[in-house]
Amino acid sequence: MATATAPRLNDQQLAEMLELVKGSDSVELKMTVAEAGQRSAVVALGLDPLGAQLRMVYFFDTPDLDLERQGVVVRARRIQGKGDDAVVKLRPVMPDTLPAHLRESQGFVVEVDAMPSGYVCSGTLKSFPRTSVREAAAGAKPLRKLFSKEQRAFYAEHAPDGVALDDLAVLGPIFVLKLKGTPMAYGRKMVVELWLYPDGVRILELSTKAAPSEAFQVAAETRAYLSDCAIEQAAGQQTKTRKALAYFSKHLD
Repeated sequence: MATATAPRLNDQQLAEMLELVKGSDSVELKMTVAEAGQRSAVVALGLDPLGAQLRMVYFFDTPDLDLERQGVVVRARRIQGKGDDAVVKLRPVMPDTLPAHLRESQGFVVEVDAMPSGYVCSGTLKSFPRTSVREAAAGAKPLRKLFSKEQRAFYAEHAPDGVALDDLAVLGPIFVLKLKGTPMAYGRKMVVELWLYPDGVRILELSTKAAPSEAFQVAAETRAYLSDCAIEQAAGQQTKTRKALAYFSKHLD
């Protein structure tokens, strides 16, 4: 997803991404909007901000972010009107090297996140915990209770040695406003997420999902649409997760 002035992947990167897309379950096209144009972007899309859903996103890692260096993301969310969910994610992954039992799991998804100047393929195992995220984040329940047996095994296989789920620090929460809709001139569902960081930084991300077989066509159509709307991408495409981890790891009690 990009505007007309967006940097493009080179030929080698495109070829590598194409191979990843072939083995993925879905592709998510993403773009971070320039901060000065965030408000006008929502107006241009014709979406009603009052339809936004509030989310509280918690990450879990060591104070030194050992999981991030290992490519492991552990996250839980409280979602207005929907309840809680919990995720263990590994990135990057090569789809053809993943074990069959994971690919066959109903809760496991392989997805390519494609941005104007880069991409990453991740494997995500998701569950809907019976334990309250609020209680676990407050220390009233062990963090491991948020994750299924399958997720705990997935975590243990890829996390650094000696770092148990219950040893992780709570990083967050981040307040997120999520707005979904189908802009009239676009004809596809688009997601707008506004991440509000405690230091005053706002990241506004636009995204849309596509099947692997249509990803490049959808990317071209989306690029043209955002260009017509005069929506400008941020100079540096910030990663929401990395920004959150960096901030909260420096402000742990």
